[in-house]
Amino acid sequence: MNHDHRPLFSSRKGFSHNKKSLYIKAFTIISLSVLGLGYGIKSITPAAEKLYSSIFVNYDDELGITEESAIVEIEQGEVPEKNSIVENKIQRGESLYILLTANGLSPAEVNNVSQQLKGKFSVKSLRPGQSYRVEKDPENRFLSFSLQQSLVSTLHLEKNLESGTFHVWQEIMEYDTRLASLTGTIESNLSLELQKNKRYSLIGQLQNLFASKINFRRDIHPGTTYRILYEENWLGEEYANSGNIMAAEIAFNGNTYTAYRYTNAQGKTGYYDENGRSLNSFFLAKPCNYSRISSSFGYRRHPILGRRHFHGGIDLAAPTGTPVYAVADGKIVYRGRKGAAGNMITINHSNGYYTKYLHLSRFSSKHPYGSKVHQGDIIGYVGSTGRSTGPHLDFRVIKNGKLQNPLTALKSSSSTRGVSKAEMQNFMAQLSVFRAQLNESNVLVANLSKKSIETSTALN
Repeated sequence: MNHDHRPLFSSRKGFSHNKKSLYIKAFTIISLSVLGLGYGIKSITPAAEKLYSSIFVNYDDELGITEESAIVEIEQGEVPEKNSIVENKIQRGESLYILLTANGLSPAEVNNVSQQLKGKFSVKSLRPGQSYRVEKDPENRFLSFSLQQSLVSTLHLEKNLESGTFHVWQEIMEYDTRLASLTGTIESNLSLELQKNKRYSLIGQLQNLFASKINFRRDIHPGTTYRILYEENWLGEEYANSGNIMAAEIAFNGNTYTAYRYTNAQGKTGYYDENGRSLNSFFLAKPCNYSRISSSFGYRRHPILGRRHFHGGIDLAAPTGTPVYAVADGKIVYRGRKGAAGNMITINHSNGYYTKYLHLSRFSSKHPYGSKVHQGDIIGYVGSTGRSTGPHLDFRVIKNGKLQNPLTALKSSSSTRGVSKAEMQNFMAQLSVFRAQLNESNVLVANLSKKSIETSTALN
């Protein structure tokens, strides 16, 4: 039988890919009829079925329906459009103003945000390489900006699209504190040994603990052995920093020097040798582990203002984030932003002493305003907030309302008493626990100068 074939689509140039596909399908059906199948025929030859299947093998229903009798799912609800999120790093020369205006905020809005950032963020603390995140809605409208200030601190800026207002807040992650230990034999010097495993803050703590017993530059030589039991702070599975030393033993020239942390019944914490004698002076030897004194106490020429004026403290140069310690027991009587001093802490000690810690990058979340601190507690971290040319700690000592030379004050402080007779039994029991923990393999770190293995256990 002859059929009058007419094309289903015109053959003009430029018809779409979909039309081409339909044209092929229509042509196939017509071709099948030419093969003698006809449109109303109820059976298909094997050759025709194979040809048909090969042409339509990739066809799928948009909703996954495979047969006419299938049960159709009736969807309910709404699938919202997804917001766009861009993650990047601060580039050299970028400012907060540039970042926010480039992402849709007006100059007036940026000015509004700047007012809310006071006390939470200093534009001088913005550094190349810091990670940030910008979120926008499907209409490309600004929703939020997040800046990672440190390993544990993230600054968040959020916009309410309905009211046009902004909300600024800081997210502080809580540490998981674990107990760990280091043991080994020094091949060069102790600082390098600890730096190999990035336990930088332990160096300053050890120097403070043994300041009256050991000259670390003169006495520590290759062959010196050490064992250190200490706290580590972790964020998930990522190491953050080292906490307090719980026990330390250093041996050289036939002598062993020991330090054990102990808190008495009155809640006072100190460090003592194996006989209960105090290692604590009224002040620690230094408030942070610094590389040099970049500016001393007394008259000097100001690096920014250029004028000769009196400097009431000492500037201790150290990287941003270096832990800062309370040099003596006391109470935090000021904690916050203080003009050119930046982030500052003031501690009231006994005997008419006050100490001040200036230009901090951030404060320790464990010691808020009004809290009591013990000697050696981490109260904050070195920074460059306020009027500053670079990261350092401006440390000051006041006695009876008058400034003191911090170097003189730190060196002249006398030792405190040892463990009382009533406490000695408890102290010796704690000492035995520390020594057992130093010997346990589950908190042991092998000699850092060789192949080292480190494990740690969570504190109860």
